[in-house]
Parts: sequence; structure tokens; C-alpha cells
Amino acid sequence: MTQPPPPAPPASADDPAARLGGGRALRRGVIEALGAPALLLFASYLGFGSLVHGAELSLFAGLASTIATFALPGQIVAVELYATGATLTGIALAVALTNVRLLPMTLALVPRFGRAPRWQLYALAHVIAVTGWVQAMTVFHRVPVADRVPYYAGFAAVLLSSTLTGTVCGFLASDAVPAAISLGLIMVNPIYFLLMLSRNLAVPAHAWAMGFGVVLGPSLHLLSPDWGLLATGLIAGTAGFVIGRKPLRRRNG
Repeated sequence: MTQPPPPAPPASADDPAARLGGGRALRRGVIEALGAPALLLFASYLGFGSLVHGAELSLFAGLASTIATFALPGQIVAVELYATGATLTGIALAVALTNVRLLPMTLALVPRFGRAPRWQLYALAHVIAVTGWVQAMTVFHRVPVADRVPYYAGFAAVLLSSTLTGTVCGFLASDAVPAAISLGLIMVNPIYFLLMLSRNLAVPAHAWAMGFGVVLGPSLHLLSPDWGLLATGLIAGTAGFVIGRKPLRRRNG
């Protein structure tokens, strides 16, 4: 009696058969952004819109900041420095220093898009921020390389739309929202980022780095508010990488 052929193995992310195609990959990115990522960014930018109104900036300035910067910490720095009467050069320098943290994220993520046209890479690099970066680094191993550009474009488009909508709503509703609530809404996004990273705690390097960061962060911030965060990231990340490599060496013999 003839035996039935064994079932075919599931297609991997590198298998052309696993491709979704540009349109379906774009829709998948949109759908996966429409849940918690978009809602939490919307909530954070409600607070930012209220902050813009409180600094007596125009709604246009707030929207331009969201489009041009697309990174909430740098935008908050810009608004606060403007309110204190800082020069344009000083504001630009402070925002650049605040957002330099996105440089290693961009360098790590852009090569994962594959051989896309350069203009597409530049456009996607502009919308790489914490939320999109964490999502991409989490799911890209399941997304075929050829689908990653449309997937991330869809994901980032929803995030950008939610931040613009949040900025408008926060600006218009600023008189009805107490300042304490506005500041609290701004803190929603870092909490979400922490929860997203916690999904990778099964990886020893990630777990060690986060543990060191939680312990060192408050202490180093008290020692140096200006450099504490940078020092925490450098020390905790390096320690996590070094310690996390040891189980890998043992496993590989």
C-alpha cells in the first residue's frame, strides 16, 4: 500500500512562498498598529497637544513638530525650551541631542528592510521611533524580507496618523484637561514601551539588561540628571550583552 507523502514543512520568512505581497503586507501592518500602539500614542499626544496650547504655540506648530520630529521626548524638550525663551539654535541642539538615541535604532533596523530603493529607506528611517522599532524587531523574523517595507510603512502610517490626531484633540481640549492629567498621558508611552520589551525577557541578554537598567536607572539619575540615563543604558546594555553571551557559548559547545 502506498504511503501518503509527508506534509510539507511550513514556509519560513525567507521562503518566496511565504510572501504576502505588497498590498497584503501593508494591510497587515495597518491592522497590527490599530490596537494598543495607536491608542497609546494617541493618548500620549493628547498630553503633547495640551502642552503646545499651554506654551502659547499654534496648532500648526504642534503638527509640524509631530511630522518633522515624530519622537515625543524631543518634541517636549522643544516646547519647554520655547516656553523659557531659548534661542532657536539652542532648541535645535537640545532636540538633536535628545533624539540621538534613535540613531542606533535606525542603524539596527534599516538593514532589515533588504534591498529597497533608497528613497523608501530614507522615508522609513524618518518614522523609526521607539514603538515602531520594538514592533519591527519583534515580528520581522516572521515577515519575509520583501514584505517588510510595505508592512512597516502601513504600521508607521497608522502611528503617525494617531499622533497627529492626538495633537489636534489635545490642543483643542486643553482648557478642559487639567495639567496633571496631560503630563500623566505623556507617560503612557514609556510604560507601553516597557511592557513591549518585557515580551523578550526569555532572551537572557534582554532580561539582564532590563534588570540592570531598573536597578541602576534611579540611582544614576539622582547622581547626574543630565547623564544618568545615558550611563544607565551604556552600563546595563553592555552588561546584559556580555552576560547573555555566556549561555550561548555553552550551548554552542
